[in-house]
Amino acid sequence: MKTELEKCMAGEWYDCHDPYFIEAKAKASEWCTRYNAVPYSQRGERRKMLEELFGAVGKNVSVGDNFTCGFGRNIYIGSNVSVNLNCTFIDCNRIDIGSDTLIAPCVHLTTATHPVELADRLTPDWNPDSGEYRWRTYALPIRIGQGCWIGANVVVLPGVTIGDGTVIGAGSVVTRDIPPNVVAVGNPCRIIREINV
Repeated sequence: MKTELEKCMAGEWYDCHDPYFIEAKAKASEWCTRYNAVPYSQRGERRKMLEELFGAVGKNVSVGDNFTCGFGRNIYIGSNVSVNLNCTFIDCNRIDIGSDTLIAPCVHLTTATHPVELADRLTPDWNPDSGEYRWRTYALPIRIGQGCWIGANVVVLPGVTIGDGTVIGAGSVVTRDIPPNVVAVGNPCRIIREINV
């Protein structure tokens, strides 16, 4: 029988209030409080903290102030990556960010989601006294390629892959995969042109 973590990482419905997730969320919340209290000038200390929590972090990585994450341990970042201010990474499943990528302010990468149909979204025979979570939840990985630029206030939804070298315009909502070397903008995000490489 699969654990709740195994179900989560497989993209299946899982109990997000399982003790494993409660403990991991508490650790990440405490880490975010500590990280955001470290002055930007103390880059060495910030670097140590990224290595402490993230799944992997390459060389020359900067994560700006007011950063929030769900677990941290599912975040994998390549080298020469800048994550600007006020970003939120809900990493219930894996988030991969390739090297030489820019993440602008207020970007949200969200791996967690719920079924659309109400009958599927609600846990059947739910008892509020049971401690069981009311809504069914699942999570899908997000992959951002190398050499990308994700503009300010972009939201990337669960299961999306963004190809190498692609630029996502500010304010976009990325609902489906975007191929390499294009500029894509809008809600929902659509390709507007190719980038010459």
